[in-house]
Amino acid sequence: MRRYNRKEKKLGNIVTVIFFASLIYGVFLPLKLWTAWFYVGLSIYLLGLVFLIMATLNFATTPLDKPVTKGAYHISRHPMSFGGFLAFIGMGIACISWILLLLAMVFIILMNALVIPEERWCLEKYGDAYQEYMDRTPRWIGIPKSEKE
Repeated sequence: MRRYNRKEKKLGNIVTVIFFASLIYGVFLPLKLWTAWFYVGLSIYLLGLVFLIMATLNFATTPLDKPVTKGAYHISRHPMSFGGFLAFIGMGIACISWILLLLAMVFIILMNALVIPEERWCLEKYGDAYQEYMDRTPRWIGIPKSEKE
């Protein structure tokens, strides 16, 4: 059971580089304290962080022989990616950084391509249980399930 093919591994490496480049870049950006941008960005960042932490806890407390379907995974099949995306968007807004916002967009677009092999692997590992989960849970929050999925 292979999780990623060669092309998917390269894409995963690109996503990892973008992720860490965004983190490093974000550390050096000045926050626009006491502005509306700061408060809006901080709110979005904290929402993303809470979502990311909830999803991580859900993942860590699920038995290895079952797919993760509880908590944040009940409303999205990829809540960790979504939480990370929200955090990056929040950082970009709080710092008023178009570059960070652009990197966040590239990150989520590439993550959308990477979730397909991840779901393929989960289908192979968990079978019908994961198929039922896919049938009732959208891939991303706010984007309705398509009949093609």
